[in-house]
Amino acid sequence: MITKILVALDIADEASSEHLLKTASDLSKLHSAELHALMVVPTYRMPLVGSYFEPKDEEAMLRRAKEAFLRFLQDKAPEEQQVKGHIAHGTIYDEINRVAESLGCQLIVLGAHRPELSDYLLGPNAARVVRHARQSVYVVRDDTE
Repeated sequence: MITKILVALDIADEASSEHLLKTASDLSKLHSAELHALMVVPTYRMPLVGSYFEPKDEEAMLRRAKEAFLRFLQDKAPEEQQVKGHIAHGTIYDEINRVAESLGCQLIVLGAHRPELSDYLLGPNAARVVRHARQSVYVVRDDTE
């Protein structure tokens, strides 16, 4: 039985995120499940990258990301449905699996861009979530391209 669904969004790609949120919303209505939306802000811990930023820069980035994510959910989430928003900071695939586990979700919904002719594999984050998740994973192909 599915009672909680986690949808992982990348609001930098607004059209794909809208499509993904709608799909997850439809699934949550079908199962009468809670819908949780997650945006993961990647870290820049590699010494080469991280050495150019101060700790306050990372805090400001997280604050701006949270504000943008909440605006996205207010503007794009179906009015008749409550979507609980979550922000995580770290490695994308690890955080998706960690948050799904901590919330007790039974289903993870995530996107995968349409493959090029020479590439029929999932992207690295989607593939790792699929491989390592304890939950079922519903992969939505991007039809906005």
